[in-house]
Amino acid sequence: MKPIIQKEIDMPQLSPEHIDYITELTFGKVEKIKSCDAIFVFAGTHPGHWEKAIEAYNLNLAPKVIVTGGRSLTGESHPDWSGRSASAETEASIIISYLVKAGIPEENITFEDQSSNSLENVLYAKDLIDFKKITSLLVICKSHAAGRQIRTLQKHFPETMEYIPFSFDTIYKNTTVSRHNWMNSDLGKKRVWGEYQRIVHYGQLGHLIPPTEKL
Repeated sequence: MKPIIQKEIDMPQLSPEHIDYITELTFGKVEKIKSCDAIFVFAGTHPGHWEKAIEAYNLNLAPKVIVTGGRSLTGESHPDWSGRSASAETEASIIISYLVKAGIPEENITFEDQSSNSLENVLYAKDLIDFKKITSLLVICKSHAAGRQIRTLQKHFPETMEYIPFSFDTIYKNTTVSRHNWMNSDLGKKRVWGEYQRIVHYGQLGHLIPPTEKL
């Protein structure tokens, strides 16, 4: 099944000001890393999803971990993901297996394993947990998706919640897509412009906080 908005879309010529705007929107605000009430792990098959969660827990940045993810209907799994050949394996179950192997106690992990996209990651987790007792989340996700996914959290969680991104850069076809270099490669431009289009599209649908400006 193909995603509604393609992962890679050709980007038009943009001014330096618009490049800065796109960077802030898709990668999210730069926040100082600090301790939070919980680690929120967005679903995904990239090793960064569990590696950053393990790193955050070992740094004592939060005492509990919230893991999300069933099976994506549109995503292409990472080549190193151990659940590629097993249709019964959910993204949450794979992520949790790595967390437990790293020594994180199972009683400190809460999860949902039915979601198939970022909106469902948030809504299904919300059904499981009393977020009135949680005031801050350390958010694990791909760096160029942080803006969209945090905007999804902001749309559906209490206004008083604080979000601290603890994201990871990704490599596509030997090209790293990061906050500082995405505009220097054709693939980086396509990936980030695709993220921008998703923020606009899902903002219009009410799935997330929409951008204040549309290019």
